[in-house]
Amino acid sequence: MRDAYHEELDSIGDSLVDMARLVGSAIGRATTAILDGDLKLAESVIENDQKVDELHHDLEARAIALLARQQPVATDLRIVVTSLRMSADLERSGDLAQHVAKLARLRFPSRAVPRDLEATILEMGQLAQRLMAKAAEVIITKDVDLAMQLEQDDDEMDLLHRTLFSHLLDDRWKHGIETAVDVTLLGRYYERYADHAVAVAKRVVFLVTGEHADELQPDIQP
Repeated sequence: MRDAYHEELDSIGDSLVDMARLVGSAIGRATTAILDGDLKLAESVIENDQKVDELHHDLEARAIALLARQQPVATDLRIVVTSLRMSADLERSGDLAQHVAKLARLRFPSRAVPRDLEATILEMGQLAQRLMAKAAEVIITKDVDLAMQLEQDDDEMDLLHRTLFSHLLDDRWKHGIETAVDVTLLGRYYERYADHAVAVAKRVVFLVTGEHADELQPDIQP
């Protein structure tokens, strides 16, 4: 009976990894769709978000069933509760990738991103994908040091986000209001996506140590 219980706990962790990999792929493909004006790819990202939602709902149902049947305590309770929160972060990440794809679809056959900002958006998309890949690795390995690194990596996303705004506020901006709104939204989508990846990693820190990442920061930094 206890073996089945711990197998179920492990399966919840496996589902989190599956979700992280799906939303990581989604943001990469959505970035390609927005930059290339690829309607078919955008539609694929939008449709596939349902898989993430299904994993989220299934994980939520299994976690709640475990709470009701087994009444876990201590570390096991922390695993279940933290997994529910990570699942919500990952589901929201999938939504943000979907928003990028929906913007690509909305502007088709035109492109939402002006050529002089394509490199910045590409970099944001690639960074978002790397952050989520690292979050998935953290879920698998429970590596606290690696988890703590994500917040530092996220500083790069914040810098890219500020770069977008410097273009928008430049007197030489010539792409109009609609494009300015599109770029503002894209910047926000990528920034929030990165925040959710960091949040997942921080929750793993809490799962492993029982302490919040912010409380451990002084001890881990050189």
